[in-house]
Amino acid sequence: MVLHTTPYSSACLHFLDGLSWSLVFPCYWLLDRLLASCVATSLEKRQRSQDPCSFLTLCVLVAAPLYLLLLLASLPFALLGFIIWAPLQAVRQPYLYTYRRPDKNQAEQGQAGGAGTGEWRPQGRSFCFCSANVCLLPDSLARFNNLSDTQRRARELGKRIRNGASRPQIKIYIDSPTNTSISAASFSSLATGFRRTSSLDQRPEQVHTTNGPDQSFTNCPVHHDGSDNTADCPLHLAGTTNSSDCPIHPSSDATDCPMHSTEGQNDSGHHDCPMHGEVAQKKPSTECPLHTSGVQISISAPEPDPQEEEAETGNHRDLAGGDTGSMTASRESLTRYHGGDTAVGISSNNTLSHVPRTSIFKRPGRKRRHGDETFDHEISAFFPANLDFLALQEVFDHGATTRLRRQLHRYFPYVLSDVGRYGWKGCCSRFKFLNSGLLLASRYPILDARYECYPNGRGEDALAAKGALFAKVHVGTSHQEQRVVGYLTCTHLHAIEGDSSVRCEQLDLLLQWGAEFRQSSSQSPEGEKVLEDLVAFDVILGDLNFDNCSSEDKLEQQHTLFSQYKDPCRLGPGEDKPWALGTLLDPSGLYDDDVSSPESLQKVMENEEGRKEYLVFPPSKNQCPASGQKGRKIPLKGNGRRIDYILYGDEGIQQDWKLDIEEFSFITQLAGLTDHLSVAMRLAVSTGEEEP
Repeated sequence: MVLHTTPYSSACLHFLDGLSWSLVFPCYWLLDRLLASCVATSLEKRQRSQDPCSFLTLCVLVAAPLYLLLLLASLPFALLGFIIWAPLQAVRQPYLYTYRRPDKNQAEQGQAGGAGTGEWRPQGRSFCFCSANVCLLPDSLARFNNLSDTQRRARELGKRIRNGASRPQIKIYIDSPTNTSISAASFSSLATGFRRTSSLDQRPEQVHTTNGPDQSFTNCPVHHDGSDNTADCPLHLAGTTNSSDCPIHPSSDATDCPMHSTEGQNDSGHHDCPMHGEVAQKKPSTECPLHTSGVQISISAPEPDPQEEEAETGNHRDLAGGDTGSMTASRESLTRYHGGDTAVGISSNNTLSHVPRTSIFKRPGRKRRHGDETFDHEISAFFPANLDFLALQEVFDHGATTRLRRQLHRYFPYVLSDVGRYGWKGCCSRFKFLNSGLLLASRYPILDARYECYPNGRGEDALAAKGALFAKVHVGTSHQEQRVVGYLTCTHLHAIEGDSSVRCEQLDLLLQWGAEFRQSSSQSPEGEKVLEDLVAFDVILGDLNFDNCSSEDKLEQQHTLFSQYKDPCRLGPGEDKPWALGTLLDPSGLYDDDVSSPESLQKVMENEEGRKEYLVFPPSKNQCPASGQKGRKIPLKGNGRRIDYILYGDEGIQQDWKLDIEEFSFITQLAGLTDHLSVAMRLAVSTGEEEP
């Protein structure tokens, strides 16, 4: 159970690897830039069509010949470096394990290092898992998926994931067990709508708000930035003053307050809600922050890293020209990045305190339940709060991996990256130009890890060392001093359509390798007597490159994988649950204004016509394979191709323990950065015991 913290076991080998790569890199970079100049994204084509003599066009015409000349000049050095580099890959470690100790501020607030490995509670615990395909290929290859600027995307991906996962977690308590009207609403908008006021800054642990008369609010929920301009506020009528009993007017007089004026009452004694016009609200409204009767909301808001916030503020000011107090990009600044000049970078998006002021009244997502469903499901514009485990695919580019890992380490202490092999190695007999592209991040300590390479790749897929990454994590300790552990599997299957037999063989290997890893990692060292580990969960995450509704993927749909692991979105072979959503976006529409931001993409995904326009659907026999998604008139069935999965198995977990899904989410927070939707699942592990 030795985790590899360096690529090589010897400092000499590490030096030779660095030397060889320094000779190869100029040729690699120039070739990448030359190919990238020949493959334009739809955004670049649009810009060139609008202005044929634009600066971007001139740059391409001048740079391409220059890249070619420099490439030819660098070839001798690259050849020498390759001769040194290729043999070294045979002894290179299959992954890199990195650990960053959370700073004091993060550790106190649980922003990194989370629940840690504390004592396992008798009633159990819940864990949140997420999987995303981020398409961090070398820039020239990413352009075939209509994506560009891999290095900048990697940095922005890490920021968005970190910002989404470190949002405040909101807990809702309902006084009456019969009052469940609030349970259907999504509070992700509420979490992002509150600005960090001074009270939040002074008490980051927990802020309680209740609807009782003893409540004290310092800010109007509409004018929560502290401004005095209340002309457009429906809660601040002309000439109003404050009342100590009013959540809007915390000072003396309530004569003109719309919440306390007797003129605002109808015959039944109800106030006319200023947020809902003159119609009396006889029942609490889940839309309105003023109708929360019987509900207590607890918000836990972690403090941002001061250095990070200062740096982000500066970047936002320089790049987007937005609010100098914001770490995030507004929809306008994000659109400006896509539609403006290429010198403008992507600004960080979707953090707690930087959304339009009116967004407190907007619900970017709604948690729903279908029929007899036992858990919530939603399309969310944000990664789930308190995310515990993150599995990424297609993190191929070395520089992008470094940038992404640096961002993720500000939330996840434990990361497995740079996974896979290069060159020739063992079963991967064909030369590998790219590694596996897998990355696994965890808030819990990683005890053991193993990587296995699929030996049966074909075509262009055989150029990457696609495989499976297995990890064992320590999530707690029982009263009997037994370790409570969980098993994670991150994988990326063969991508070429029609190769069902290849993917089925890989699924067979996945199950075989998983069983072998669990058996080997559970064995105690020779001569040592240790208590047996208690297994809490066994979860598979990844891009399996087949969907459950396509007629061409019937072999995969009937694989024994689904008899050992459960898919929360699946009813059976060839049939998904009605709310299940495709995760593969149509690359041609990535830069449309309708899907340029997480909120707008989420809105489109909630609409059937929008899904037909921007999702990739299973191929139809009546459809020409070369035809695109947009504008076709062939009826589309289902909700798109769902190729990103989170599966969980209950075989092998501790006896009498039970796994229950609390919620499942399709996430749009990476809009404009990748051609996949992310998926997340919160899994509750109950032990059947009661709290003593």
